[in-house]
Amino acid sequence: MKKTQLYFLAFVVAAIGLSWAWYKWQVLQFPLSPREEVEVWSVEARLEFQGNGGPNKVRLQLPSRGPAAIPGFTVIDERLISRGYSEQVTKTKEGRQVEWVVRRASGRQVLYYRVNVVRDSTPYVETGEPKLRTPPDLSEAQTAAIDTIFEDVKMRSADVATFAREFVREFAAEDPRDEARVLLDGLDTMEDRAQFIARALAIRSIPARVLHGLPLGEPTAFEQLQPFLQVHNGTDWISISVTTGEEGLPENFFLWTRSARDLLVVQSDKRPKVEFAVQRNLADAVAIAKRRTEVRSEGLVKYSLLGLPVEMQGVFKILLTVPIGAFVMLVMRNLIGVKTFGTFMPVLIALAFRETQIISGVILFSLVVSLGLLARFYLERLRLLLVPRLTSVLILVILLMSMISVIAHQLDIPVGLSIALFPMVIMTMTIERMSIAWDERGPGTAIKEGIGTLIIASLAYTVMTWAPLEHLVFVFPELLLVLLGITLLLGRYSGYRLTELFRFRALAAEREEALKKGPPADTDAKP
Repeated sequence: MKKTQLYFLAFVVAAIGLSWAWYKWQVLQFPLSPREEVEVWSVEARLEFQGNGGPNKVRLQLPSRGPAAIPGFTVIDERLISRGYSEQVTKTKEGRQVEWVVRRASGRQVLYYRVNVVRDSTPYVETGEPKLRTPPDLSEAQTAAIDTIFEDVKMRSADVATFAREFVREFAAEDPRDEARVLLDGLDTMEDRAQFIARALAIRSIPARVLHGLPLGEPTAFEQLQPFLQVHNGTDWISISVTTGEEGLPENFFLWTRSARDLLVVQSDKRPKVEFAVQRNLADAVAIAKRRTEVRSEGLVKYSLLGLPVEMQGVFKILLTVPIGAFVMLVMRNLIGVKTFGTFMPVLIALAFRETQIISGVILFSLVVSLGLLARFYLERLRLLLVPRLTSVLILVILLMSMISVIAHQLDIPVGLSIALFPMVIMTMTIERMSIAWDERGPGTAIKEGIGTLIIASLAYTVMTWAPLEHLVFVFPELLLVLLGITLLLGRYSGYRLTELFRFRALAAEREEALKKGPPADTDAKP
């Protein structure tokens, strides 16, 4: 394969991994660091009414659920708390509603609806067909007053949005003028004022509606939904504050409903009461991102590592760090030049260090290998074949590990018990390869390769157990594709290793001195 093909393949693989990781970080909002927390708001609606002893129906308008259903937020969980009532949540053209039904209800009745919401950066577009409201019934004085206000507002506006904004400000002023006072007569609440403005704009053929929501900030109790006016300018819905006349919704405004129906309707009580409480909490960012993604698309979580059982997730948290350890070994062997026993043996030893911890693991590993080498040298005198010799060493290794564990237990050394977690076959092969290197290349080379194996295993263990890296490869396993791209590029490197540069530095120095002196003189040349 040509170098250009290799470079192209490495670039494509790395680009795919980075692109998917960026999407999960920016769009799905998975955190880059472990133990990161995000804000979760719990909003509770408390319904209170009187039962008349007969059948009763209760209907409450609910927040919308689904991708981009609410501006700036996503509903991740909801609970209906009632005793003795059956419940059913249904979708309507303007949102959702729940209906509680009971055969007999008498006395004071209390129902609860609780919803958990988190921030969501998904772009939101207001939907809904614009419709004209029914104009209000006005007296002659009120008709004259509203016509006067309309004419004044028209002179100060340029389009539908500014016309509606200036019209709202006429009623939101601290000291309204006389015409506005006439129209405000009998409008005791902000809800009444918002509904009147929406209906009054229909006189000028401006579609308007009233939506309700809560500002999510500090914990509060006994809150009421705040009305906001929305007008349609022919293409988009424009939100306007009823209290200030400013355009746009507040930053932390949680849209509860945009339905024109009454928020709460109770069959047995014409004056039910509903109050809202807001509580701010902190939760694990990964768990919240998982729930947020499930709301958008269940398949993204179902067919990912986060959809596995908790036990399997724990296994993959360890397995996904193995490529990291292998990459450390690649760098240490191909770029640095550290020699080891076997190709992936240091990575397997590093996995064992996860349970034994690094210091005790190195001590126990060195002890077992040293004792195993003594046994291996004795078996060599018996001139056994390869397979019987390896089997004998394996049996002796297991006996050594058992003996060390028993002695450590009697001496109250708990760290010695973890020696059983070492892979026994790997220990056996390490002893065999070290003894062969001892015989063929001398004890110095064997010890050097053994030390190199421990160095790479220790370094790989340190990298593999680094919490931020463990979090990244589990939450963003596609980043391993980036590691694959880098590995492909390093696969073509055939230059000097770092240790070889130190090894041949004397030769390089002699060559530089020779070049400085110039070419040698030709003594055989004739004058």
